[in-house]
Amino acid sequence: MSTADLLYSDTEDALRDSVRRLLVDRCSPESVAGMYDQAPADFTGVWKSLAVDLGLAGLLVPESLGGAGAGAREAAVVMEEIGRAVAPVPYLSSAVLATVALLKAGDKQTVGALAEGTTTGALVVGLATAPGRFAPSVVREAGALVGTVTSVAGAAEADILIVPVEGPEGLELHIVSAGSAGVTATPVLSLDMTRPLSDVVFDGAASTRVDDGTAAEAVRAALVSGAALLASEQLGLAQWCFDTTLAYVKERKQFGRAVGSFQAIKHRLADLWLEVTSAAAAARYAADTSARGDADAEIAAVIAQAYCSDVAVHAAEECVQLHAGVGMTWEYPAHLYLKRAKSDQLAFGSAYRHRAHLATLIDLPA
Repeated sequence: MSTADLLYSDTEDALRDSVRRLLVDRCSPESVAGMYDQAPADFTGVWKSLAVDLGLAGLLVPESLGGAGAGAREAAVVMEEIGRAVAPVPYLSSAVLATVALLKAGDKQTVGALAEGTTTGALVVGLATAPGRFAPSVVREAGALVGTVTSVAGAAEADILIVPVEGPEGLELHIVSAGSAGVTATPVLSLDMTRPLSDVVFDGAASTRVDDGTAAEAVRAALVSGAALLASEQLGLAQWCFDTTLAYVKERKQFGRAVGSFQAIKHRLADLWLEVTSAAAAARYAADTSARGDADAEIAAVIAQAYCSDVAVHAAEECVQLHAGVGMTWEYPAHLYLKRAKSDQLAFGSAYRHRAHLATLIDLPA
């Protein structure tokens, strides 16, 4: 019987240092806030550095297919740092969702291109879709794809689209070139502009099927992996909010005293510290069970999402409120974290949806 090890290894710590240095240098809060301007900054260079230069796009891909041969624990560390920086990069949509779906479907060619980082993919499933609740809205008619999928993460910046399709004999998984005829990805206005969403319309689009009857399993595995690793992003976001707020209340003075010395502030931060620490345990366990292919992997994923999603929102709200007036300003980055936290709270299903799914997984009566 294996025992979970939630501590970070030396390799994971070194990976964290590399990713954090890159994001600190290339992804400042001021530049991220520019995503809400009419002419936002271009972060394709940051994604290229992560995906190609650091080789992070292929962490989940075996070495035999051109990847790094790492696992969910290493990918979780990357997601933590993306959360700390609210980095607008398509790691979740391409290196996790699209990659896991292709791997589980048995693809050996396209997944190699994703691992190299030169090609970006997106799984054409609404970001709010919870594991176990996916229903296809694209069908195959006369050999071409027809249908619409709303609120897809990463579709506008993807080179290829991984599309679950309702075929004559059940679910199929198809690859579609994002720039081909009959494919339209229309950006939609969302609360969190650092993770762009698009409505994708297929109108007679040509495609290539990649699965061999394993599409349903592939989509479910991708959503479960996405939920598990998103918890690590929520952890990184919450940790930044806590650390930044703690440092601020130690320096900010009112009535001749640091505001952090007031009992009410101490209690709020103590409660938040406990929540963030608990979120770390939940997120790490989800990543560890996913990496080991443990039988409890899906249970761990839904527990992590049910808990970490609310903790991230609470941490971001406390960050805004305890920074007082400056926390409400556009120039201060707290609003970026609150928007990402609220968006993440609904990704892969709400906390309520995850708790309901957990009940079915552990055979609790309705």
